[in-house]
Amino acid sequence: MKSVIVALFCFLVNATIVLSQVAVISHKSVPEDSMTKSVLLDLYTGDIQSWSNGEPVIVIDLKPRGDVKTAFYDFIGKKSSRIKSIWLKKKLSGEWDTPESLETEDDVVKKVASTAGAIGFVSQSSVTTDVKVLLLIQQGKN
Repeated sequence: MKSVIVALFCFLVNATIVLSQVAVISHKSVPEDSMTKSVLLDLYTGDIQSWSNGEPVIVIDLKPRGDVKTAFYDFIGKKSSRIKSIWLKKKLSGEWDTPESLETEDDVVKKVASTAGAIGFVSQSSVTTDVKVLLLIQQGKN
């Protein structure tokens, strides 16, 4: 009985960890198979605008505030409001187009899956086989 309780506890802890992860996803055409925090920040600030194969980076953002968006921006070390001000400055200077912000995680997955060069973020539980996972971010950890 004790081993069953321990096994159940371990399962629940692992399930909670999996559910609390944010997945950075990309279109399957993106040549990169993984992502570092610094490269992710450069992609989301427009400092990197093309993938290693020359394909343009299409950044997709999640519009509503919530745990997933908060965890993502905490991980890259910038508040979403700061990133938006960077986007606006780059748009006004003609350096970059403002990324599209979508209402739901399902919309982000669909847009990333259907847009060559796209990158976005969703909860790990929203990931489908139509996209590639580049990085998993555990909420609450940088």
